[in-house]
Amino acid sequence: MSAAAASSDIESRPFLAIGLKVGSVTAFMGMATAIKYAGQLPAGQIVFFRSFFAILPICVYLLAVGQLAGAWKTEHLVGHVMRGLVGVSAMALGFYGLTRLPLPDSTAIGYARPLVTVVFGAVLLGEVVRRYRWGAVIAGLFGVVVISWPKLQLFRGAGDFGSDQALGVAATFASACIAGLAMVLVRRLLVTEKTATIVLYFSVTASVFALATIPFGWQALDMTQTVSLVLSGFCGGLGQILLTQSYRHADVSTIAPFEYTSVVLSIAIGYFVFAEVPGWATIIGSAIVTASGIFIIYREHRLGLERARARRAITPQG
Repeated sequence: MSAAAASSDIESRPFLAIGLKVGSVTAFMGMATAIKYAGQLPAGQIVFFRSFFAILPICVYLLAVGQLAGAWKTEHLVGHVMRGLVGVSAMALGFYGLTRLPLPDSTAIGYARPLVTVVFGAVLLGEVVRRYRWGAVIAGLFGVVVISWPKLQLFRGAGDFGSDQALGVAATFASACIAGLAMVLVRRLLVTEKTATIVLYFSVTASVFALATIPFGWQALDMTQTVSLVLSGFCGGLGQILLTQSYRHADVSTIAPFEYTSVVLSIAIGYFVFAEVPGWATIIGSAIVTASGIFIIYREHRLGLERARARRAITPQG
C-alpha cells in the first residue's frame, strides 16, 4: 500500500486515536509488569508465553474485522522468518533486562530503539538523515548513558560489570539495537505485506523459535508464574491490536508522542508494585531520551509536510 493510499484510509478522529494509543501503552506496561512479577525465568520461556498467548486475541480481532483468512497469505515467508528471528532475539534480551532492572530504567533504556532505527534507516535503507535528527539521536543515546552509568560502575574499583543490573543494562540496550534492525525489516515487509500478516506471522514464528530454547533449560512454573506469563501474552496481543487500531484514526505524528506516557506509568508501577524508587540519573536520563524521541517525531512530521507541499507544487492543476 502506498503512503498516499494509507493516508486516504485514515479516518481523522484524533482523540479516539490518542485514547487507543494510551490504551496500547497501558496494555504493554501490563505485559511488562506481569513478566517482571513472574521473576527471573529463562528468556526463551518468557518469549514463548508472551508470543503464543498473544495469538488468540490477535486471531479473534482479525476474525471480527474479517481479515483472518487473508492475514495468512504471504509472498515473503522468508522475510517473515527473518523478522521473527531478529524480533525474538530482541525480545529475549529485553525480557532478560526487564527482570534484572527497575521497571523505569528498563522502559527508558528501551526508548533507544527509535534512535537506533534512525541510524539503521540511514545505513541500510539509504534514508536521508539531517543534522537535527543526528543531534537528537546523539542526545538520546547520551540520556541512555546517564541512566545506565550508576549500574555499570565501570570506574568503581575493579568494576562490577558482572552484576545483574549491569548485565540488565547491556541486555536492554542490545535489545533496543536489535529491535531497531527488526523495524527496518518490518519497513521492507510493509511494501508488499499487510500489517495483519506481519503481526500474525511474528507471533507464530516467535513462538516456534522460543520452543527451540527448551533444551537450554526451562524452569517448572508455580501457579503465580504461569498466570503472570499467560497474562503477559494476552496483554501483548491486546496492546498490538489497540496500537494497530489507533493508526486507523490519526497519522503517526499525532499518536507517536503518547508512547512516552509509559515513562510515567513505569515509575508509578515500579513504586507501587515493586517498591522501586527512581534515582536522579534515571529521571534526568529519561527526560533526555524522551525529549530526543519527541523531537525526532516532530522533525519527521515537519519533513512530511514539506514533502507534501513539494508534491502539490509540482502536480499540474486542472
